Amino acid sequence: MSREIQIKNKRAFFDYHILDKYVAGIALLGTEIKSIREGKANMTDSFCMFIGNSLYVRNLHISEYGFSSFYKHDIKRDRALLLTKKELKKLKSKGEEKGFTIVPLRIFINERGYAKLEIALAQGKKEFDKRETIKERDTKRELNRVMKF
Repeated sequence: MSREIQIKNKRAFFDYHILDKYVAGIALLGTEIKSIREGKANMTDSFCMFIGNSLYVRNLHISEYGFSSFYKHDIKRDRALLLTKKELKKLKSKGEEKGFTIVPLRIFINERGYAKLEIALAQGKKEFDKRETIKERDTKRELNRVMKF
C-alpha cells in the first residue's frame, strides 16, 4: 500500500486507563472496507459489547463508499469482532467486573490488506486523573517548544 491507514480513537486514551490490548479482525462488507481504505471512519463514540458469546463493536461510523451502486451499507451497524475463544473468554470475564470496559483504540490495515481493530480492556478515569493527563500533555508540548529553540 502506498500510504498507511490508521484511524485512532484519541478520546479513549483521555477517558480510560488502558490495561490490556488485543488485535481483532472485523467482519466487514465490501463497501465498508473500501471506505476504511479511504480513511473515512470515525471511532469517537464507539464501544465494544458482548451479545451472546460474540464480541461486537457498536457506533463505529464508517461512511458510505462514494462509488457504490444501489447496495450501500448501514453506517453505524454492529460489526462482529474476530478473536480466539481464549481471548473472548478472558475479555468477557474482565469486562463484566465493575469499572472495566472494552474500548476500540484504532483501525489499521495489516500487511496482508485486512482491516484490524485494536481493542483494549480499560478502566475509566476519574476527573482528577483527566486533569493530570492534560497537565502532562501541556508540559510535554512546552518542553518540545523549548527544545526546538
